[in-house]
Amino acid sequence: MTATQTPEHCDVAIVGLGPVGLFAAILLGRRGHRVIALDRFATPYPRPRAVTFDHEIARLLNSIGVNADSDTAIDYYDAIYRWRNAAGDVLMDVDWASRGVDGWRNRYWFSQPVLEERLRQIAESLPGVELRQGHRVESVDQDESGVTLRYRASAPDDEAGTIRAAMAIGSDGANSTVREQLGLAMTDLKFHYDWLVVDILPTEELAYELPHFQICDPVRPTTVVPGGPGRTPGAPPRRRWEFMALPGETAAELEDPAKVWELLAPFGVTPANAELERAVFWRFQAKYLEQWNVGRVALAGDAAHLMPPFAGEGMCAGLRDVANLCWRIDLVLRDLVPVTSLDGYTSERKTNVQWYIDFAIMMGRTICVTDPQEAMERDQRMTAEHLTQDGPIHAHLATLGPGAWVADDPHAGRPAIEGRVAYRGRFGRFDDVAGAGWNLLSTVNQGDPLEADQRAAFERIGGRTFTVGPPGSGAEVIDIEGRYADWFAENGVRHLLVRPDFCVAATAADRTGLRDGMEQVLGAVGLAGTDALAAP
Repeated sequence: MTATQTPEHCDVAIVGLGPVGLFAAILLGRRGHRVIALDRFATPYPRPRAVTFDHEIARLLNSIGVNADSDTAIDYYDAIYRWRNAAGDVLMDVDWASRGVDGWRNRYWFSQPVLEERLRQIAESLPGVELRQGHRVESVDQDESGVTLRYRASAPDDEAGTIRAAMAIGSDGANSTVREQLGLAMTDLKFHYDWLVVDILPTEELAYELPHFQICDPVRPTTVVPGGPGRTPGAPPRRRWEFMALPGETAAELEDPAKVWELLAPFGVTPANAELERAVFWRFQAKYLEQWNVGRVALAGDAAHLMPPFAGEGMCAGLRDVANLCWRIDLVLRDLVPVTSLDGYTSERKTNVQWYIDFAIMMGRTICVTDPQEAMERDQRMTAEHLTQDGPIHAHLATLGPGAWVADDPHAGRPAIEGRVAYRGRFGRFDDVAGAGWNLLSTVNQGDPLEADQRAAFERIGGRTFTVGPPGSGAEVIDIEGRYADWFAENGVRHLLVRPDFCVAATAADRTGLRDGMEQVLGAVGLAGTDALAAP
């Protein structure tokens, strides 16, 4: 065994290179920080896991160059998610057909290994980012000035080494070493159900009434959804089935290929028209941490929370985590805010994740009914409710927890609007032509929206101001489709403050309201106060 005596230095060390860790490495690398990211496995995991993401994640991915509407690694269907009982009666429709306020679709489908390879390529293209497979972290220690990680590499000779970083992120999954090193334990919501998850590669097109549907049959609750594009361009898209394990059934029994094909047969899926890509016995559960950051170390993704997959939000939550975390780490590394400002990451993200966990549990408790009498009562109740509902139910009503947004602003703490615009001779989505970050959008004829001290503070954290208006209005950003005009008019505001994670921080109808909102937000970010930051 050899040992590296001199620690390697970086700004941020990341442990875990699934999509959450890779996304964090990209966000930090694009901000110019030196990142070393480790994963204990020698090679990336090659089989499917997560298969879907929502409109917020589409916008986040687009910000790093992965366009969900055009990338060949991603599919979409613009269809509702329908729940039926054993008799075929409609119990509920979930809105997976419409678009979010940002214009992206509510539901996309992908193969995780393919998407991870996209992210890996982007991360490796950044000069400050280094990805290392086969490096197992053994200890995590920190002091007032940084974090020390000791690891052991599987090659070439069980080599030991040390990394000294200003900050660290643990995105190393449900069995997180970083979480264990911090001495943190998850709150268990006692939601435990075993399911068989089956991924197939069809060799011919499989057509169903809807691309994604739920069968609430007490004999065997079953979920049927897409699994992303096929293995090669033009090949039939992947499909996923999830079959609930019944009492007494074991992993060995359900994972047996003969049993898998038996379960798939009623759907017209056989070895003659499909290839079995994966069949795994998986415990669906719900857990979360009360505290997501300790000093200079923060946890994200499955290391911080676990949720049942019924809402399709597990990976989404992890990507939201690091989108929230990385702009805070950036400010800490630039010595603009103290390390304690990371506490806002915990408070904001925990509340948001809890909403999705509760929503997924509600869906799971509805689906995982095997008692015939209970199922009959559920069906009667839900079919009656469905007949009185005004369209599909919405699955994206979560807000952030307390933090860097104005709590009494009804528009803040939620995803921000995005429309197609013209800016400096370029046409497209606002993020594509004007850029992401701390952006203040104001209607025309408002004068300078910020006073000098607040503008200086805002610009110190990279904030930019824009006027938005129709053609001929003199606005810097031309509102091509009128979406911003409609949104401002509908909500009675003239100013919109958007954070780097695309959440609304504040809105205001006038300059006074904007100043008050901006003061609250900058203070919550951890700035000492606009007066203190006004000087260079």
